[in-house]
Amino acid sequence: MVAPELSAGPLNLGTPQLQGAAAGVEVSHQKRLGIAGWLAIGWLGLLVGSAILAPILPVGSPTHLYLDFAGDGPGTAGHILGLDTNGHDVLAETIYGARESLIIAIGAVSAGILVGGSLGLIAGYFKGKIDLVISMLFDILLAVPALILAMSLSAFLRGDPSQGAGLPVEIILVIALGIVSAPPLGRITRASALTWSERDFVTAARAQGAKSYRVMTREVLPNVLPAMFSIALLAIAVVIVAEGGLALLGVGVDFTTKPSLGNMIAVYAQSDLRDHPYLVFTPIICIFLTVLSLNFLGDVIRAHFDARETTL
Repeated sequence: MVAPELSAGPLNLGTPQLQGAAAGVEVSHQKRLGIAGWLAIGWLGLLVGSAILAPILPVGSPTHLYLDFAGDGPGTAGHILGLDTNGHDVLAETIYGARESLIIAIGAVSAGILVGGSLGLIAGYFKGKIDLVISMLFDILLAVPALILAMSLSAFLRGDPSQGAGLPVEIILVIALGIVSAPPLGRITRASALTWSERDFVTAARAQGAKSYRVMTREVLPNVLPAMFSIALLAIAVVIVAEGGLALLGVGVDFTTKPSLGNMIAVYAQSDLRDHPYLVFTPIICIFLTVLSLNFLGDVIRAHFDARETTL
C-alpha cells in the first residue's frame, strides 16, 4: 500500500462537515449582534452623547424655573417632556440626571475594576495562600447585602455634617459603590485568570525566566480583559439601579443641586405620582432602557469571547 502524500500547505480542518461547522462559528459571531444589538448601541450612544453634550444642548438648565407652565405635561410649548410641579424642564432634568448617574456608575465600576480586578488577577495567577486570603476577603464582602453595605459605607464616609464640609456626595457614592462592586468583579477576574494562567504560552514565558509581573501584565491580563469588560457593562447597569435605590433611601445626591435618575424617582414618587405620573415614568424608562442595553451588550461580548476561546 502506498502511503498518502503529506501536504506542506496549511493545516486541514478535516472533513468538509467540520470545515463547514468552523465556518458557521465564524459567521454566527459576525451576525450575533443583530437588530437588538444595534438598538442597544444606538440608545447608549444617544444617552452618553446627550450626557457629554448636555451643557451645549438646547434644553436649558435643570434648575431654571418656568413658573408660568409649572405642572404642564408632555407636549408643552418648548418642553417636549413637560415641566414638573416646581417649573423645571423634565427633559433637562433627565439628561443631566443621566449624566450624573453615568458619572457615578462609571466611576464606581472603574474603582471596582482597579481594586477588585487587580486582586482577582493576583489571586488567579499566584494561587495557593494568596488566592485563599483574597478569596476569603471577597466572600466576606459578598456575604453582606450590597445595599446595606453601600449605605453603611456612605454614612461612614459622610461623617458628621456639623463638623464641616466633607467629601462631595458624588465621591462618597463612587467610593461606596466601588467597594461594593469590587468583589464580584474580582471573582470574575480570578476565575478567568486561573484558566489563562495554565495555558502553554504562559508556561513558556515562565520557563524563559520572565518575572511574574511581566507574565501577568503581558500574557495573562490581555486575555482576561474581555471578561472584565463584559462584566463591567453589567456592573454599570447594577450600579445605576443601586444609585436609584440609595436615593430612595435618602442616601444620594441632593436633587435641588444636581438631579440624578435615582433622586428624580425618589422625589417625584413621594409627591407627584398620582397627579403627574409622567414625572416618575420618565427616569424609570430611561433606567430600564439603559440597564437592558448594557445587559444585552455584556452578554453579547461574553458569548463572543467564550466562543473565540473554544477555537484556540
